[in-house]
Amino acid sequence: MPLTAQVGNTLADVIYPLVENDGMTETRLPGVSLLCLRRHQKRTPLIYEPSLIIIAQGRKLGYLGDREIHYDPGHYLVQTLPLPFECETYGAPEAPLLGISVRLDPALLSEMVTAMGDTGHQDKAPLPMASVAMTDGMQEAVFRLARTLHETIECNTMGAARIRDVVFEALKGEQGQALRALILGHGNYSRIVRVLSQLHAHFANDISVEKLAEQANMSTSTFHQHFKQITRSSPTQYVKRLRLIKAQQLLLQNNHNVNQAASAVGYRSVPQFSRDYKRYFGESPLQHRRHEQMLQR
Repeated sequence: MPLTAQVGNTLADVIYPLVENDGMTETRLPGVSLLCLRRHQKRTPLIYEPSLIIIAQGRKLGYLGDREIHYDPGHYLVQTLPLPFECETYGAPEAPLLGISVRLDPALLSEMVTAMGDTGHQDKAPLPMASVAMTDGMQEAVFRLARTLHETIECNTMGAARIRDVVFEALKGEQGQALRALILGHGNYSRIVRVLSQLHAHFANDISVEKLAEQANMSTSTFHQHFKQITRSSPTQYVKRLRLIKAQQLLLQNNHNVNQAASAVGYRSVPQFSRDYKRYFGESPLQHRRHEQMLQR
């Protein structure tokens, strides 16, 4: 059903008038963004910051190692760690993908987890990225948040409360334990999370798996096993993918040329950077930038 320019009765109707262009649109509320894509985007590498992604129309298919993660109007994505993964997006001019992203603020999450208290122990390790079935409570909370975005006075007075509603519903959901693990710690999972935080802060530095294992207080073999279980990649693969995605962001923002981007993310050899980039993204750095610029016109 085509969208109207009015604020309607579905989440897609509410979001659509606020969207400016394809991609991410910032809103009046810090940490809340809108997603729109009026075309099919083939499987491509990307990275999300810790966030909740709720799809109102269209669908996305994420690939994390051997896992496929589907999220659509019936499912929302809980992303607890900023993991490099691959994603395919299904949208069209007559029915664009529409969604809303709520960044997970560590301070707010800590406050809410503490207030909720211990909700029970979960035997299996948390998943850092997973799709969760949409509940009535989450649907209502996201709808209220989206409608609030239309009015400055509502954003100023009720925006923070609306975000809390959405995060609260996520904490009650199937991935609530993974969110709590970020605050309370969860054995080996918590150790890997701390290492990942350090990696994302210092990804351009020289990195050795032995040093990472030492930070996690694990043997190298044990660290490798738990790291791959969580991220679905080896530490070396993870660092390479992280650097290439960071380089892509620098190139597409036109802030860096190829040499500058390679150096900024920790590559000492530009030819090696270009080879790795083409292997990962399917195009050379300059071809990729030109291709993305054409799609955005």
